[in-house]
Amino acid sequence: MKSLKKLLGEERRQAILAILKTEHKAITGTELAKRSNVSRQVIVNDMALLKAKNEPIIATSQGYLYLLDNKEHILFEREIASFHTNSEAEDEMNILVDAGVTVKNVSVEHPVYGDLTASIMVSSRYDVQQFIQKIQQTEANLLMNLTEGAHLHVISADSEEKLDAAEAMLREKGYLLNHNE
Repeated sequence: MKSLKKLLGEERRQAILAILKTEHKAITGTELAKRSNVSRQVIVNDMALLKAKNEPIIATSQGYLYLLDNKEHILFEREIASFHTNSEAEDEMNILVDAGVTVKNVSVEHPVYGDLTASIMVSSRYDVQQFIQKIQQTEANLLMNLTEGAHLHVISADSEEKLDAAEAMLREKGYLLNHNE
């Protein structure tokens, strides 16, 4: 964990981009602040500026991620409609990651704001555990609470078969919304 001297402006943002591109994992704003020798709020502002320049950075519950455009590793994506209780959220995500699927985000349709989407980016039981712990520690509500349990996920995997298997397991548990309802 190499700490940088206090970097200013564009030099700091370029250093942050370099860190995000080489780490290949989520890095918290606090960690980036320590490495850059600035406050976490400066990092939040830097991220806003980088995103405004169309850098593919997303904020997840585990930290910031730089989305690499790796043409050799083709991912398949699908949007699924789910419905379950708060207490079943961890089970739903564990089913998905156990099938080899990444849960990229969650979306709900809000009566005032329209579609609300939040990045999740969980792909292992450890990620799911960290996500659930953060929800509990911050006493935050799951987005699905705005719609009494109905929500969408974009899921991705390296094969259609994994997506099919994940959907089948969710259907078996009764977590998928039926197209007939």
